[in-house]
Amino acid sequence: MPDALAPHSRRAVWLAAAIVAASGALFITNIVRDQETKAAVAVALTGGDPTRAPALFRRYGCSGCHTIPGIPGADGQTGAPLTGISKHVYIAGVLENRSDNLVAWIVSPQSFSPQTAMPNTGISEQEAKDLAAYLYAN
Repeated sequence: MPDALAPHSRRAVWLAAAIVAASGALFITNIVRDQETKAAVAVALTGGDPTRAPALFRRYGCSGCHTIPGIPGADGQTGAPLTGISKHVYIAGVLENRSDNLVAWIVSPQSFSPQTAMPNTGISEQEAKDLAAYLYAN
C-alpha cells in the first residue's frame, strides 16, 4: 500500500514546491513593477532623470549631510534623512511637498528658510529635477 501512495506524495511535494516558487516569483515581479511605476511617476512629476542623481549627490556633497537611500556612503547626520520623501507632507518643514517646491528648495533653500543649514550649492534647475526624481522614486 505505501508504494501505491508514493508517486502521489512525490507529486504533491513537487506541486507544493512549484506553488511556493511561483509565489516567490510573483512577489519579486510585483516589487520590481512597483519600483518601475514609482520611477515613471517620479519622472513625470519632476521632468528629471533619476539615473543621473547618484553622481549629482556626490558632486554637490549632499551625502556629507544627508542619509540617502541607495547611495553608498550617503550616511550624513547633519541634514534630515532623505528617505521616503514622497510620503512627507512638507519639505524641510516649510514648503508643501510638491515637485516644483522640492526643485526650488534644492536650488535655493535659503530663499525659503534663511536660517537653514543647507547651503546654496549652485546646482542647476535640471540637476535639481534629477535629484527630485530620484528622491520621489525611492
